[in-house]
Amino acid sequence: MALPSCLPSLQKPSPCVSSAFLRRPLLVASTKGKPGAATSGQRWRRGTGSVAAGPMSTEEVLLRPEEEEVKEEYDWREEWYPLYLTAEVPEDAPLAHTVFDEKIVLFRDGNGVIRCFQDRCPHRLAKLSEGQLVDGRLECLYHGWQFGDDGKCLKIPQLPDGARIPRSACVRTYETRDSQGVVWVWMSDKNPPDENKLPWFEHYARPGFQDVSTIHELPYDHSILLENFMDPAHVPISHDRTDFYSKREDAQALLFEVTKRSGRGFAGSWSKSKPPALTNLLSFEAPCILQNSNEYIDKDGTKQYVSALFLCRPTGQGKSMVIIRFGSTLRSPIVRLLPTWFFHQNICKVLEQDMGFLSSQNEILWKEKAPTGRLYINLKSCDTWVAEYRRWKDKVGHGMPYFFGHNSCSLAEDPAVVEHAPAGLTAGISSSMPAKGATGDIHAPNPINRYFRHIVHCKECRSAVKSFQVWRNAFVFMAFTSISMAILASRRQWKAFFLVSAAFCLAGAHACSSALSLIKTNFIRGHRRL
Repeated sequence: MALPSCLPSLQKPSPCVSSAFLRRPLLVASTKGKPGAATSGQRWRRGTGSVAAGPMSTEEVLLRPEEEEVKEEYDWREEWYPLYLTAEVPEDAPLAHTVFDEKIVLFRDGNGVIRCFQDRCPHRLAKLSEGQLVDGRLECLYHGWQFGDDGKCLKIPQLPDGARIPRSACVRTYETRDSQGVVWVWMSDKNPPDENKLPWFEHYARPGFQDVSTIHELPYDHSILLENFMDPAHVPISHDRTDFYSKREDAQALLFEVTKRSGRGFAGSWSKSKPPALTNLLSFEAPCILQNSNEYIDKDGTKQYVSALFLCRPTGQGKSMVIIRFGSTLRSPIVRLLPTWFFHQNICKVLEQDMGFLSSQNEILWKEKAPTGRLYINLKSCDTWVAEYRRWKDKVGHGMPYFFGHNSCSLAEDPAVVEHAPAGLTAGISSSMPAKGATGDIHAPNPINRYFRHIVHCKECRSAVKSFQVWRNAFVFMAFTSISMAILASRRQWKAFFLVSAAFCLAGAHACSSALSLIKTNFIRGHRRL
């Protein structure tokens, strides 16, 4: 069946899309007569905050594809990538990580210094992340080879007495930095680390600045995730009533101003078109750093700072890991009373509200094999940052293993490898709790389950889960004990006392179960609940 002429062309181009194909104009649907369309005789004048007479034309509403971006020299390896929150790196076990498709392992040596190696033993390619730490050395648990801080093999149990360890028995190492509570890794094997590229966030160094930081694994590409974080227009709809600020009735046209573009990213400001319109500053910095911040003067005349920081690491085709940090110089007394796990579960809830949309975006992009400019209908009043990001990909994507830009795209040379026994999967299935740090490289037992996405990466939430489980079991035990005592008691007042005690204990057990459910259970929208 032929497609209606009002829709963008959905022909499936080859992975290497020609320039002529990309410059074909988009066809757009007419808005005449449709609900919510600009037919009232008024139109919004972009950037002025004023209303002009006459209906808005398609040119005024849509972000049109521009000429192809001039490609700039770029190498994805010549960058610092965010790996983990420093406080979450365990003292007693290595952690598997991935940057694009490069597998690495993170651990603390005998002095507590964070080290990073390639995640494979030179002996028979077993994963070092499946190993253990012995006297500050990383040991491969397949044959017991041990490696020192510099990647050199220091022990091979199977060598004859007096035999020397082969010089080739070493592991590739990566430079790491611990900066502002985040572990960064330098991926280049050609050049020494460029300290000028190591990110520094001014707000997070301000006196009195406090933040809530979380780690999450997600089942879609990091570019899809970044798009989502730089899209303020979806918040009132997708996250309606999730907090005190997100309300469906606040959905409106937004005003954007791009103030900077370069091969390293872009920056600008945005605000709502209706008062009160607080100006927000947004910046994207290569390779995967997004910050949205604002400043305001409080009632005492003091300048306060608020920041949302998203460090989105690519972890393979259709996968990503993000470190989210929300912070400010001013926190209300009520917020200070709430435990950290409460904020973490709310962040998990927000991510779960978008998960279905982003997963479907990811699936369609890889299926269609087309740049976003051929598939998206970008509006000037809500999609400016998304278009800017995809145009940045047009400039530098040629230096990445794979990418989807606004006018161009390139798929990975090799499809994602599905591992039959991902690191930690067997341990996760055979135990009541999954393995520390992560459960899989390509497929975890349930890649959208909150426990595997967040709790295994969070000491605070793991501790809260264990504590509530202990208290729940204790309350249940005390409840049954009280009921037994009530049965055995001869006097009526003692029976009443023990029964009331049992009721309080059962209420406590229920409260602990509710808290566990709040921490561990995925959010489900009301209209989808059975």
